[in-house]
Amino acid sequence: ASSDSIDLLPSPGIGAEWTRGLPTDDGHESDQIYEFDGTSNAVVIPESTLNHNLTDNFTVAFWMKHEPYPDHNDTHMKEHIICNADDHKMNRHHYSIFVRNCRLILLLRREFYQERPSVFRPAEWRWKMPEVCDNQWHHYAVSVNFPESTLYVDGQQFKIQTNNPDIVDDWPLHPAKEINTTFVVGACWQGKDEKMAFNFRGFLAGLSILRGRTENSEVLACLHRCKEGLEVPPADLLEPGMELLTNSDLSEVTVEGNSKSNLEDLISRVGYVNSREFPTPGRRSVQISTTVACAKSKSVKVPPVEAYIMVLQPELPSITINGTPNLAREYEAFKQGIQLFASVSVLVSQDEEANALDHKLDSCSVQVYPPLNPDHEYFKLPISLMTHLGIHHKENKDGLVIFGADTIHNYDLILRQIVYYNRKPAYYLNRAFKLVCSELNGRFVSNEYIQTLTVIHPRAEPGHEAEPKAALEPVNHAQVHDHKVEFKEAKVRAAEFMDNELGGGSEAIAKTTASHAVAIIIVVCVGFLVFMIVLGVIRIRAAHHRSRETRDEDQEMAWDDSSLTIIVNPMDQIDQEQAARPLNEDEDSDSSDDGSSYRDDGESSEEEEDAAAAGKPKTKELEWDDSTLNF
Repeated sequence: ASSDSIDLLPSPGIGAEWTRGLPTDDGHESDQIYEFDGTSNAVVIPESTLNHNLTDNFTVAFWMKHEPYPDHNDTHMKEHIICNADDHKMNRHHYSIFVRNCRLILLLRREFYQERPSVFRPAEWRWKMPEVCDNQWHHYAVSVNFPESTLYVDGQQFKIQTNNPDIVDDWPLHPAKEINTTFVVGACWQGKDEKMAFNFRGFLAGLSILRGRTENSEVLACLHRCKEGLEVPPADLLEPGMELLTNSDLSEVTVEGNSKSNLEDLISRVGYVNSREFPTPGRRSVQISTTVACAKSKSVKVPPVEAYIMVLQPELPSITINGTPNLAREYEAFKQGIQLFASVSVLVSQDEEANALDHKLDSCSVQVYPPLNPDHEYFKLPISLMTHLGIHHKENKDGLVIFGADTIHNYDLILRQIVYYNRKPAYYLNRAFKLVCSELNGRFVSNEYIQTLTVIHPRAEPGHEAEPKAALEPVNHAQVHDHKVEFKEAKVRAAEFMDNELGGGSEAIAKTTASHAVAIIIVVCVGFLVFMIVLGVIRIRAAHHRSRETRDEDQEMAWDDSSLTIIVNPMDQIDQEQAARPLNEDEDSDSSDDGSSYRDDGESSEEEEDAAAAGKPKTKELEWDDSTLNF
């Protein structure tokens, strides 16, 4: 097929993420087969992959295996293979290919800027044929040179009959502001309802669109049956009255004539030929049907003969990628760019006739672990060389893929000129890049070559203050011993996933990442546990200290209710009485002197009182004994 054809159902990978969720087969013998359940699974094709404007000339080709719904009431339900419709507000279908009532239908509405609004133009082509619902694999190709449309089934052009195809005219679409379109495979997007509808139920493979021009009919025939067919006997073996007929794809040979011996000779020389470099292994059925014409226009049918040809598995090539898997560079090298695969070489080995075969690669993918940070990481490719060779590329944060059939030598040139840039290398310890190449549309896949790029971080230089301290002589030690240690050279061992280049590269990277995560979780848990234990010990000690202080205060404030005994010395009491007598006289005189101030008028009465007092003994006053008490 043309290299400009866009594969809408590629194998899942970089730049083809939309097919990851579809059920598919595991083989690589031919195109990837995808299953659609008719209810839920459909994929949206990003506009970066396909320009939604197909122009007036395009070809849509695909393999389809389809059967009608078991419920006969749903025979008129639409099952969309492809559909381009409004993304919101309205449910207008701009163009689509769908199955309805065992008919293959092409819908192609003219846009408002393509035609005058009052002009009718062909808008639907409806082909009715049994292949649509026979639950067998068939190849379909719809080529449009507007207003003409041609259908190819299994490489053969569909023979036009009366009302087959049925062509329906329609008005152009009316203009609408701020309305874009959504392209879907396996259903149709209803913009007004914001949901998928008219889901396809069946199997699809090899769905591609060539826009801007139509595909050659010979290429379409080869897509169905390429380099495989029956070998016809040479025409010089025909006797007079004998006739030899074949169909266009050499899948059927008819021999007619009157000579029985010549007919047998011609049939015995019919052979099977398969000139493909790597033919698909499997069984090829052969049927011989014979009819004998008798007199009076009577014919007798001979029972058919069934046979088969078994195509064996050919010797498959082995694609190997070799190189230097470990690179270590400093900061400046990352900022200036590093050639990732400067030492890489791709080799294809085969046991027989390896030199005679001109092997070609069709794609090489580079996957990055972990994904790139677009703010400061990016690739630079040799765009001029790729343009000259007709090789294209896709790129995102997960990596890049270069595709297009070309020689191994040219792919080596491109791979060795891929440059990786990182403006902030201090954020990383290392980066891993997985390189995988394939041949014949992914049928033969190489080993997983892992390229590890290690960042050499600058070491912190020791401070100048540490040197004199180390030179000081030790003091205050009874004995000083010099401990001598023998150091060995450090050895750098590659990561575990580097040791096995032939497989498991991505698994090793995933295991390494998982082990780092587990180690971090364990360290965090242990640190949290130690923190809780220390906090608990501190709280227990604080509580114990507070309880002890409380008990001491209670003991100091407690009242001693034991009995109190006071012992008085009689001798001290006598001495105190003797010493108190002159003191009492002085006190009396003082008091009489004081009383004279307000008793001047009654001196006679005072004298009488003094005389009376002199005749009586004086009463002793009570005093506090401040002598030492003995308890």
